Amino acid sequence: MRVLVVTNFEPDESAPQRGRWVRDQVDEVRRRGIEVDVFSFPPGRGEYLPATRRLRALLRGQRFDVVHAHYGLPGWCALAAGARPLLVTFHGTDVRHPLVGALSRRLAWRVDLAAAVTRALYRPENDRPGLPAVPGAAVLPCGPDLARFGPLPREEARRKLGLDPDRPCLLFPANPGRPEKRHDLAATLASACDAELLSGGAIEPEQMPLWLNAANAVLVTSDYEGFGMVAVEALACEVPVLSTPVGIAPYALAGLDGCLCAPFDLPTWSAAAAPHLAAADPRVDGAGRAATLGSGRMAERVIEAYRDIAAGSGNRLGR
Repeated sequence: MRVLVVTNFEPDESAPQRGRWVRDQVDEVRRRGIEVDVFSFPPGRGEYLPATRRLRALLRGQRFDVVHAHYGLPGWCALAAGARPLLVTFHGTDVRHPLVGALSRRLAWRVDLAAAVTRALYRPENDRPGLPAVPGAAVLPCGPDLARFGPLPREEARRKLGLDPDRPCLLFPANPGRPEKRHDLAATLASACDAELLSGGAIEPEQMPLWLNAANAVLVTSDYEGFGMVAVEALACEVPVLSTPVGIAPYALAGLDGCLCAPFDLPTWSAAAAPHLAAADPRVDGAGRAATLGSGRMAERVIEAYRDIAAGSGNRLGR
């Protein structure tokens, strides 16, 4: 089987982790014997039309059993270029975005298989509509490469990052400039708890395990998430996670002592953070839960979808 993956989520200096989850999935699928080519183009409004032309030329000259586009707008490029059969994975922002979201939701009706990275994307969230539950729609998460993530002594992680070994700190792992991530809520909590707030956005992927292990707890204060990769990565490091009920968090954090999945409320979140901030190296029993969501297991679901589409059976992976 030969698959073409289409994506425009490429890393840059401001977001070195952007699209890492797509590359991890491609690597895992290749390890399982599937031939995967990648058609990648830069982000930006002016890139879509030239990318569609190049993709059309590629598809005319080569044969693929499945074309797999990640995110809505690259999916439209693939559709316009004549890609068939076409699978599109929607990741979150492409569905919830006030402008792009309508295009993504329309695209879901026009492809051979529409897939969301979590069930949550099929439901409205914070007054934003979800992906339509088109016939046969699937849930196909990417999942993090958990081989990179595991517990490290907090003192060692802080020493390698040059952080104060004794100062309680919370990690907001997203780009503070993205309003839907709600850095303001994380800052309010850190101030109320007299803790240092560490912020992500420009963290190199290879450094993320150190930053997770350096924190007393990881904060996901988002209004919405597609999947919420960092919560799984933190659990793999056995680091406590406090999250709003977005993306995969309701499943990933359910029943885990020391973790919180609840709408942001300062007294509730402060009470949940307090014991972690008071401990020298707080940990939670999260590695087992994270293992159920790693890139390897998720790749197997994706390969099943590829084979199903290529065979034309019409029996899609259910939600």
